[in-house]
This record gives sequence, C-alpha cells and structure tokens, in this order.
Amino acid sequence: MATKKENIWNVPNALSAYRILALPFIIYAIISGNKSLFITLLSINLITDILDGLIARAFKLQTELGARLDSLADIGTYIMAFTGMIVLEQDFVKEYRFEFIVLIGLWLLPQLLALFRFGRFPSFHLWSSKAIGYVQGIFIFTFFLFGFWEPYFYFMVVVSCLSYLEELLLVVSLPKLRSNLKSAFFVFRNKI
Repeated sequence: MATKKENIWNVPNALSAYRILALPFIIYAIISGNKSLFITLLSINLITDILDGLIARAFKLQTELGARLDSLADIGTYIMAFTGMIVLEQDFVKEYRFEFIVLIGLWLLPQLLALFRFGRFPSFHLWSSKAIGYVQGIFIFTFFLFGFWEPYFYFMVVVSCLSYLEELLLVVSLPKLRSNLKSAFFVFRNKI
C-alpha cells in the first residue's frame, strides 16, 4: 500500500523556515544591545508563528516536516526571547531569578527528556503551548514597550509552568513521540 507523500513546499513551512533563518538576526540584536531591533524581530517571529499554524490548519497543510520545523523554530524563538531578557534586562532577571530558573528549567526538562528518550524534540503543538506562546509573547512585547506589570508576569509564570508540566507528562507517558496533539486530556481519554 503506497503512502501519500506530503507536500512540504507550502506557506506554513516557509513561515517556520523564516523563523529559523531570523534567529541569527535576533542574536545580532541581542549582542549589539539593540532593544528595538530585538523586540521587532521577536514580534515578527511570534506573529509568523501564529500565522503558520492558522494557515496550516485552515488549508489542511499540516505535515510532519512542518510540525518539526515549527517546533525547532519555537525552540529557537523561545531561547532567543529568554536570552534577550537575560542580556538586555539583567537587573529585572536578577530580581526575579527564581521565577526565571523555574520557567527555564520546566521548559528544558521535557525537551531534554524527549531528546534522550526519542532522539528528537517533541512537536506536540498542544493547545496549552499555543496559549502560553501568546501569553509569553504579550508579556515580552509589553515589557519592552510599556514596562513591567507584576500581576501579568506571575500569571504568565503560572500558566507557563502548567503547560510545561503537561508536555512533561506526555513525554514521560507516551511510548513514542507524536505530533500535533491537542492536549494530554484527549491523549489519555483515547488511551494513548
């Protein structure tokens, strides 16, 4: 039985590829201390992340390669966002270092565990991951443009930690990695 070949040449995959290619420019903005270039490029990455998912779902252009490209671009963007915060806003990060250590640690744990168990990063694309992408993006964008608002910061930390724990639960529980899952609830309801 022949398997259907995926069409990898599509707009969502191009947007994910763009986000990967933008990473060196974000690194340059961080190294040069250019906050406005950093937030501009990071915002474009966040917007194209939203667009690639919407377009892929709306036009049924989801592919395994696209899921992996998107996850790789997400990881790169996430690392750049935190690196930008650490380098460009050192005093803030020092003051809230415990929260940043928890956030980074809980994010890294399922990534590294999946790499160890399955030889690759997870590409679950959980609803919670999408939601925290928006929540974190709004935090970083508003932080650089309008300043720090503590209630939203703690909201972002809590929902981020819950999402990372959901991803960790799936990495620990699944016998093999799967892409494009909705949530742990649906996975376990359908008995993996």
